[in-house]
Amino acid sequence: MRHTLPIAPQFYVTAPQPCPYLEGRMERKLFTALQGEGAQRLNDSLSKQGFRRSQNVLYRPSCADCAACLSARINVADFTPSKSQRKTIKRNQSLTRRASSPWATEEQYDLFRRYLEHRHAQGGMADMDTFEFAAMVEETPIRTRVVEYSDEDGQLIAVCLTDILDDGVSMVYSFYDPDLPRHSLGTYLILDHIEIARENGIPHVYLGYWVPGSPKMGYKAGFSGLEVYVDGHWEKMRDSADYESKCHPLSNDPIAEQVANICLPDGRPATPRRR
Repeated sequence: MRHTLPIAPQFYVTAPQPCPYLEGRMERKLFTALQGEGAQRLNDSLSKQGFRRSQNVLYRPSCADCAACLSARINVADFTPSKSQRKTIKRNQSLTRRASSPWATEEQYDLFRRYLEHRHAQGGMADMDTFEFAAMVEETPIRTRVVEYSDEDGQLIAVCLTDILDDGVSMVYSFYDPDLPRHSLGTYLILDHIEIARENGIPHVYLGYWVPGSPKMGYKAGFSGLEVYVDGHWEKMRDSADYESKCHPLSNDPIAEQVANICLPDGRPATPRRR
């Protein structure tokens, strides 16, 4: 009888490009393909180690100049809404939530275009067409839902592409009506995903990356129960000033060491790709 070991995922590094969060910095990502029958387990495992999903790729910042991008999640049991967050919940209590399989629609794309033009006109997604949008939503090898929010008239005003992990929900990408600033829809989507996690007995809501010193990411620090992935473990977030050293060029480990410290679903350590 022949016994074969499962094929270990290979890890690669992108070429440096301008950082979207910290001016004057260059970003680089460590990534691996998300495919095959082990995709769900790999996503579950690497999400706990600071990785994020983009279609069929899992990635984590691996910059030469700093290690400022810290994966962030909310511990649902430790979360208590602030006064302003309670007002946001109340302000949006008339919205209807609907979760469905990942399927792109023209209504979603129209809202997506309006959101980008108002909030991220110069961003990397600014030129995304309908086919690319459909791929972003539909090309997923794991358990994913499209969570839609409609107003009392049935008008779609917010959408979140959400992965279901074994220990949480991961907010992969969200967009909303830019003409409703008073509703604080970006904050509300996070608050409602905390409620989704509670309803399903799931302990965490994964938010992506928090970057100390970046105004774009500062809002995440406003949620109680926030945890960040630092030096190989999750910790309750401290004062943001405590993480300023992560912006220093000496704070990042070499690529080979980073990959060697990744734990795969079967417990084996990952190994760097040899070229």
